[in-house]
Amino acid sequence: MMEKLKKLFAYYNPYKPLFYSDMFFAVFGAAVTLVIPLIVRYITNEVVYFEASQARHMIFVLGVVLVGLVLLEIFCNFYIAYYGHIMGAKMEADMRRDIFGHYQKLTFAFYDNQKVEHLLSRITSDLFDISELLHHGPEDLVISIIKITGSFVILLTVNVRLALIAFSFIPVMAVFAFYYNGRMKRAFKRNRERIADINSQIEDSLAGIRVVKSFANEKEEMRKFKKGNDNFVAAKKVSYKYMGIYNSGLGAMTTLVTVGVLVFGVLMMLKGAVELSDLITFLLYITNFTDPVKKLVSFTEQFQNGYSGFERFLEILSIAPDIADKPGAVSVEQVKGEVEFRNVSFRYEDQTEQVLHGINLKVAAGEYIALVGPSGAGKTTLLSLIPRFYEVSEGALLIDGTDIRDMRLNDLRKHIGIVQQDVYLFAGTIMDNIRYGKPEASDEEVLRAAKAANAHEFIMSFPGGYDTDIGQRGVKLSGGQKQRLSIARVFLKNPPILIFDEATSALDNESERVVQRSLESLAKNRTTFVIAHRLSTIRGAGRILVLTADGIAEQGSHEELMEKKGIYESLYSMNFETNFDTL
Repeated sequence: MMEKLKKLFAYYNPYKPLFYSDMFFAVFGAAVTLVIPLIVRYITNEVVYFEASQARHMIFVLGVVLVGLVLLEIFCNFYIAYYGHIMGAKMEADMRRDIFGHYQKLTFAFYDNQKVEHLLSRITSDLFDISELLHHGPEDLVISIIKITGSFVILLTVNVRLALIAFSFIPVMAVFAFYYNGRMKRAFKRNRERIADINSQIEDSLAGIRVVKSFANEKEEMRKFKKGNDNFVAAKKVSYKYMGIYNSGLGAMTTLVTVGVLVFGVLMMLKGAVELSDLITFLLYITNFTDPVKKLVSFTEQFQNGYSGFERFLEILSIAPDIADKPGAVSVEQVKGEVEFRNVSFRYEDQTEQVLHGINLKVAAGEYIALVGPSGAGKTTLLSLIPRFYEVSEGALLIDGTDIRDMRLNDLRKHIGIVQQDVYLFAGTIMDNIRYGKPEASDEEVLRAAKAANAHEFIMSFPGGYDTDIGQRGVKLSGGQKQRLSIARVFLKNPPILIFDEATSALDNESERVVQRSLESLAKNRTTFVIAHRLSTIRGAGRILVLTADGIAEQGSHEELMEKKGIYESLYSMNFETNFDTL
């Protein structure tokens, strides 16, 4: 635990001046609240008995002092509220930077086993809990200790018996507060779960709004929403019940402390054991030792939430990327595009069965290779090994004779362009999405890439042209338009090695023809790997590989493989019949 706390406290290092000043004003503000009742006691104990003119002068002086102390308290409270929160926000931003940067380093193998919602919660709710602890925790703890200890010591010097009576209520308040605060927090946690369910249902419904409307199922969606909404209201009722008990109970106990001190104080006054001025002092100090009880209770909850959030934060940071630059990895400026699979085998880390076994393949620079085969044969997995999205389990994969594990990862991926079936476009403009292939590219370079991808014409048909906002994930574009933007992005990147992973399989025939022309234009003079859904699109490939669970079963040109009348010929015939039936 100490090691984790050291890592937690390390986030204070860049902001030590802010932290120390925040703590200084927290202590100073707490001290001011302890001093004010003492001045009131001095006035009621001493000043009222001065000669009239002297008393007026002293009252004026002490009044100025009290106003000054109040202004100091206001400044202290403002400082710790504003600059303390600024410090917390900066530390939260640092942690968010660290975890987001770490997310960028983690590989597909990690994301294959994670849910985006859970990863997102690490950089939202968890980090908020941590920053609240880092900011409020130390100051709340220090202020509470100073106020409780200071009040107890001062009141002991005033009257021991009355001080013990007053503080006898504290343990009862603490037990009550801890118990009901815990119940209340658990109830509010259920609220967050319920609202998360509602948000998830709303997101699902809105994302699939076209399906909802096509089936005229608006009433069904409202029924599901009502169920979640009713559950949320029921959970809210429970949480508000505990909140009501907690707040009213603590308020009542604070009043009971006042009543108890007043009753016992008056009884002691009648016996001559307590002065009126001392009783007034006790009454003024009550909030100074009851409010900190609430703060300490909140601190324990804050610490639990913040520390558990930090543990989850460290869990992510402790996951080392399973694919990274090895020491001495070489920088690669130029690549011809020769690719060799040398006895390559691969299995996913959570599986014992191999997906690929003993793959041997040499591809010359500029060669056009097509991969076909039944689903699950490992075609996508094989090509994912080239940019090291996954690491080979056995054997070696070489580019221009160099093992890709000896290359810097960033350099390797800069020389590879990928066009996938499921195109991902970012929210923003068309210009931004094409420029993603080369962030430093000029507008003119973006235009040339779009023209090369047969995208310029449809882009200019929009009123905003290249500045058209395409919506979330390019929702305003058709499938063919999105695909051509992804191809333009790769044109702009201008890599020597290309991977087309069923890039046209989700398109209609007309869109497919346009996109196919764009792909063929992009593939010229580049080493190209194509996974084809429609085998008619790869008839012109220089070499076609038939991949099965046993490895590369057949390879050759379309004509050669058709003459063999083997697996390819069977697949092609089935594919042709399927396409013919859909006409």
